[in-house]
Amino acid sequence: MKYLPLNPQIFVQNRQRFAKELLPNSIAIFVSNDEVPSNGDALYTFKQNSDLFWLSGIVQEDSMVVIFPDHPDPKYREVLVLVRPNELKEKWDGKRLRADEAKKLSGIETIVWLDSVDGLLQPWIHLANNIYLDSNENDRKASLVQTREYRFISDMHQRYPLHHYLRAAKIMKQLRAVKTALEVEVLQQAIDITHNTFERLLKFIRPGVMEYEIEAEIFHSFLSQRATGAAYNSIIASGDRARTLHYISNNQECKSGELILMDFGAEYGGYCADLTRTIPVNGKFTRRQKRVYDACLHLHNFAKSLLKPGITIADYHKKVGQEADDIFLKIGLLKKSDIKNATPENPAYFKYMYHGISHHLGIDVHDLGTRTEPIKPGMVFTVEPGIYIEEEQMGVRIENNVWITRNGNKDLMAKIPITTEEIEAAMKK
Repeated sequence: MKYLPLNPQIFVQNRQRFAKELLPNSIAIFVSNDEVPSNGDALYTFKQNSDLFWLSGIVQEDSMVVIFPDHPDPKYREVLVLVRPNELKEKWDGKRLRADEAKKLSGIETIVWLDSVDGLLQPWIHLANNIYLDSNENDRKASLVQTREYRFISDMHQRYPLHHYLRAAKIMKQLRAVKTALEVEVLQQAIDITHNTFERLLKFIRPGVMEYEIEAEIFHSFLSQRATGAAYNSIIASGDRARTLHYISNNQECKSGELILMDFGAEYGGYCADLTRTIPVNGKFTRRQKRVYDACLHLHNFAKSLLKPGITIADYHKKVGQEADDIFLKIGLLKKSDIKNATPENPAYFKYMYHGISHHLGIDVHDLGTRTEPIKPGMVFTVEPGIYIEEEQMGVRIENNVWITRNGNKDLMAKIPITTEEIEAAMKK
């Protein structure tokens, strides 16, 4: 890992929170992600299972976390399973964690090697009444590939068919949505790296620069600040390309007079930042660009003012949509008849803002969390309204990350330039 070691209390607290949710005399088992083959004998860069990382901070392949709060032997109430270091393999692939190193990272005292875990797992299972197994239950998951956690579920059902099985994912969805203060400290580091990178870009961007050159500056800045890398594929979209929400080609020239929409974020310590800014390539907004940008910034601030404990995401989006109708009317995008003739399924503002305003953020960019229940203190959301105008070949989006507090929220990106005046002044330098 490139980042400095995290406070292991992050993971100690997370395991304690999880253990409290288990039924009496239950065991919970989490397995790491697969090493995924690419082409030939190559592998994709390993990405740890987010739930296992949330519980342990371990990013190594072939790992397991076992939680059994009621085990009669205290040393087996929390167990970290690791692949045994192998001298020959380490010559090819690099060093693997030793037991003492893993203890420091995770706060788990009992380390078991993977090649000996079967002899322990069977008596653990026989002691338990309930078995919690993990699965990827993201509502937007579309992959049909059977990952390691699902293969592990099948194997456990075959080996121990008479046990009572329960879904760990249901608990994780509730817990991971609410961040501890220690988690937010790490998230803030990812945000600060992203902030520094944006300031660098404001001095770098000029007419004639290529989108991929900007992407390269982002990646260089991230790595030089100890980030793992980009939290997701950076979107660097100049001119009309900014209307494509997930534009990642990043292969065109940025021309004078265009706006450039940049959606990027650093990953640090397993946590993801998610920033969007739209700036003028030549450093100066036109009058029309400024009007549209200020309209988007108004929606951004309006949306942020609504994000308080108690509101549901559905009600939140509805209120922001109503405000968007009014704003789009003022800047000449909609007519009163457009709003009058709209339906709840197809509101008028959809023509110019066709995506959601917020999503949960954390270990995953689109992190786990409810969309139907009232939001709670501790949750972290993006706030990212956009205005996309085909007739004017223009796209504007403004995105910050906010932490929900007891009475409102804290903008974790409050120090990042956001107004047209701040952006122009920074680019002028």
